[in-house]
Amino acid sequence: MNAIDLFITFFKIGAFTLGGGYAMLPLIEREVVDKREWIKKEEFLDLVAVAQASPGPIAINTAVFVGYKLMGIKGVIFSCLGSVLPSFIVIVLIAAVFTGIKNSPVIEKIFLGIRPVVAGMIFASVFRLGKSARINKISIIFVLLVAIAIWIFKITPIYIILLSIIVGVLRYLKRSNNI
Repeated sequence: MNAIDLFITFFKIGAFTLGGGYAMLPLIEREVVDKREWIKKEEFLDLVAVAQASPGPIAINTAVFVGYKLMGIKGVIFSCLGSVLPSFIVIVLIAAVFTGIKNSPVIEKIFLGIRPVVAGMIFASVFRLGKSARINKISIIFVLLVAIAIWIFKITPIYIILLSIIVGVLRYLKRSNNI
Protein backbone atom coordinates (compact mmCIF):
# COMPACT_ATOMS: atom_id res chain seq x y z
CA MET A 1 0.00 0.00 0.00
CA ASN A 2 1.23 3.46 -0.88
CA ALA A 3 -0.14 7.00 -0.81
CA ILE A 4 -1.45 6.75 -4.39
CA ASP A 5 -3.44 3.60 -3.52
CA LEU A 6 -4.92 5.42 -0.54
CA PHE A 7 -5.80 8.45 -2.68
CA ILE A 8 -7.39 6.35 -5.45
CA THR A 9 -9.39 4.30 -2.93
CA PHE A 10 -10.88 7.37 -1.27
CA PHE A 11 -11.32 9.15 -4.63
CA LYS A 12 -13.40 6.18 -5.88
CA ILE A 13 -15.48 6.22 -2.71
CA GLY A 14 -16.01 9.97 -2.96
CA ALA A 15 -16.86 9.80 -6.65
CA PHE A 16 -19.47 7.04 -6.43
CA THR A 17 -21.31 7.93 -3.25
CA LEU A 18 -24.45 10.03 -3.13
CA GLY A 19 -25.72 11.40 0.14
CA GLY A 20 -22.63 12.35 2.05
CA GLY A 21 -20.77 10.86 4.96
CA TYR A 22 -23.08 8.21 6.36
CA ALA A 23 -23.75 6.86 2.89
CA MET A 24 -19.97 6.61 2.39
CA LEU A 25 -19.35 4.48 5.47
CA PRO A 26 -20.35 1.11 3.95
CA LEU A 27 -18.15 1.81 0.92
CA ILE A 28 -15.22 2.85 3.10
CA GLU A 29 -15.69 -0.28 5.19
CA ARG A 30 -15.89 -2.51 2.12
CA GLU A 31 -12.72 -1.03 0.59
CA VAL A 32 -10.58 -0.55 3.70
CA VAL A 33 -11.69 -3.53 5.82
CA ASP A 34 -13.10 -6.22 3.52
CA LYS A 35 -11.33 -5.76 0.19
CA ARG A 36 -7.90 -4.33 1.04
CA GLU A 37 -7.70 -5.53 4.66
CA TRP A 38 -5.84 -2.40 5.73
CA ILE A 39 -7.80 -2.20 8.99
CA LYS A 40 -9.63 -4.81 11.08
CA LYS A 41 -13.41 -4.53 11.46
CA GLU A 42 -13.18 -3.72 15.19
CA GLU A 43 -10.66 -0.95 14.52
CA PHE A 44 -12.93 0.46 11.82
CA LEU A 45 -15.88 0.57 14.23
CA ASP A 46 -13.71 2.41 16.75
CA LEU A 47 -12.54 4.86 14.06
CA VAL A 48 -16.14 5.52 13.02
CA ALA A 49 -17.16 6.11 16.65
CA VAL A 50 -14.35 8.63 17.12
CA ALA A 51 -15.07 10.21 13.71
CA GLN A 52 -18.71 10.63 14.64
CA ALA A 53 -17.87 12.20 17.99
CA SER A 54 -15.36 14.59 16.39
CA PRO A 55 -16.41 17.92 14.91
CA GLY A 56 -16.81 17.96 11.14
CA PRO A 57 -18.20 15.67 8.47
CA ILE A 58 -18.01 11.99 9.34
CA ALA A 59 -16.64 10.95 5.93
CA ILE A 60 -13.72 13.38 6.18
CA ASN A 61 -13.09 12.44 9.81
CA THR A 62 -13.09 8.76 8.87
CA ALA A 63 -10.70 9.45 5.99
CA VAL A 64 -8.44 11.36 8.40
CA PHE A 65 -8.37 8.54 10.95
CA VAL A 66 -7.87 5.80 8.35
CA GLY A 67 -5.14 7.79 6.59
CA TYR A 68 -3.38 8.55 9.85
CA LYS A 69 -3.60 4.94 11.03
CA LEU A 70 -2.08 3.71 7.76
CA MET A 71 0.54 6.34 6.89
CA GLY A 72 0.55 9.16 9.44
CA ILE A 73 0.25 12.76 8.20
CA LYS A 74 1.01 11.74 4.61
CA GLY A 75 -1.94 9.30 4.77
CA VAL A 76 -4.19 12.05 6.14
CA ILE A 77 -3.35 14.32 3.20
CA PHE A 78 -3.89 11.67 0.53
CA SER A 79 -7.04 10.13 2.02
CA CYS A 80 -8.64 13.55 2.58
CA LEU A 81 -7.78 14.82 -0.88
CA GLY A 82 -9.13 11.61 -2.39
CA SER A 83 -12.32 11.90 -0.40
CA VAL A 84 -12.97 15.61 -1.06
CA LEU A 85 -11.76 16.08 -4.63
CA PRO A 86 -14.64 14.29 -6.43
CA SER A 87 -17.27 16.38 -4.63
CA PHE A 88 -15.31 19.56 -5.29
CA ILE A 89 -15.09 18.78 -9.02
CA VAL A 90 -18.79 17.92 -9.22
CA ILE A 91 -19.80 21.09 -7.34
CA VAL A 92 -17.71 23.26 -9.65
CA LEU A 93 -19.26 21.58 -12.72
CA ILE A 94 -22.79 21.83 -11.33
CA ALA A 95 -22.31 25.48 -10.42
CA ALA A 96 -21.17 26.15 -13.98
CA VAL A 97 -24.33 24.64 -15.50
CA PHE A 98 -26.91 24.73 -12.73
CA THR A 99 -27.89 28.37 -13.06
CA GLY A 100 -29.34 27.64 -16.50
CA ILE A 101 -31.24 24.47 -15.50
CA LYS A 102 -32.15 24.98 -11.84
CA ASN A 103 -35.90 25.34 -12.56
CA SER A 104 -36.05 22.36 -14.91
CA PRO A 105 -38.77 19.81 -14.05
CA VAL A 106 -36.42 17.03 -15.17
CA ILE A 107 -33.76 18.12 -12.65
CA GLU A 108 -36.40 18.29 -9.90
CA LYS A 109 -37.49 14.72 -10.75
CA ILE A 110 -33.88 13.52 -10.71
CA PHE A 111 -33.39 14.90 -7.20
CA LEU A 112 -36.70 13.40 -6.08
CA GLY A 113 -35.48 10.03 -7.37
CA ILE A 114 -32.13 10.30 -5.63
CA ARG A 115 -33.58 11.00 -2.15
CA PRO A 116 -34.86 7.45 -1.42
CA VAL A 117 -31.56 5.98 -2.64
CA VAL A 118 -29.64 8.18 -0.22
CA ALA A 119 -31.98 7.25 2.65
CA GLY A 120 -31.51 3.56 1.78
CA MET A 121 -27.72 3.91 1.75
CA ILE A 122 -27.79 5.59 5.16
CA PHE A 123 -30.06 2.84 6.51
CA ALA A 124 -27.72 0.18 5.11
CA SER A 125 -24.78 1.89 6.82
CA VAL A 126 -26.57 1.93 10.17
CA PHE A 127 -27.64 -1.70 9.77
CA ARG A 128 -24.15 -2.89 8.80
CA LEU A 129 -22.43 -1.02 11.60
CA GLY A 130 -25.05 -2.28 14.05
CA LYS A 131 -24.49 -5.90 13.00
CA SER A 132 -20.77 -5.74 13.50
CA ALA A 133 -21.01 -3.84 16.80
CA ARG A 134 -22.30 -6.90 18.71
CA ILE A 135 -25.60 -5.25 19.62
CA ASN A 136 -27.71 -6.88 22.32
CA LYS A 137 -31.17 -6.07 23.75
CA ILE A 138 -29.81 -3.34 26.02
CA SER A 139 -28.03 -1.74 23.07
CA ILE A 140 -31.22 -1.77 20.99
CA ILE A 141 -33.15 -0.11 23.83
CA PHE A 142 -30.36 2.47 24.15
CA VAL A 143 -30.45 3.16 20.38
CA LEU A 144 -34.22 3.68 20.53
CA LEU A 145 -33.95 5.97 23.56
CA VAL A 146 -31.27 8.05 21.83
CA ALA A 147 -33.38 8.30 18.66
CA ILE A 148 -36.43 9.36 20.70
CA ALA A 149 -34.37 11.87 22.71
CA ILE A 150 -33.07 13.51 19.54
CA TRP A 151 -36.15 13.26 17.35
CA ILE A 152 -39.04 13.86 19.76
CA PHE A 153 -37.47 15.72 22.68
CA LYS A 154 -35.01 17.68 20.48
CA ILE A 155 -32.05 16.97 22.77
CA THR A 156 -28.87 18.01 21.05
CA PRO A 157 -26.64 15.03 20.15
CA ILE A 158 -23.61 16.60 21.87
CA TYR A 159 -25.19 15.99 25.29
CA ILE A 160 -25.87 12.38 24.38
CA ILE A 161 -22.30 11.92 23.13
CA LEU A 162 -20.87 13.49 26.31
CA LEU A 163 -23.10 11.29 28.48
CA SER A 164 -21.99 8.23 26.49
CA ILE A 165 -18.34 9.13 27.00
CA ILE A 166 -18.88 9.49 30.75
CA VAL A 167 -20.75 6.16 30.93
CA GLY A 168 -18.02 4.45 28.89
CA VAL A 169 -15.24 5.80 31.13
CA LEU A 170 -17.14 4.80 34.28
CA ARG A 171 -17.72 1.27 32.93
CA TYR A 172 -14.04 0.98 32.06
CA LEU A 173 -12.97 2.17 35.50
CA LYS A 174 -15.43 -0.19 37.18
CA ARG A 175 -14.13 -3.16 35.16
CA SER A 176 -10.54 -2.34 35.99
CA ASN A 177 -11.50 -2.01 39.71
CA ASN A 178 -10.43 1.60 39.92
CA ILE A 179 -13.76 2.69 41.38
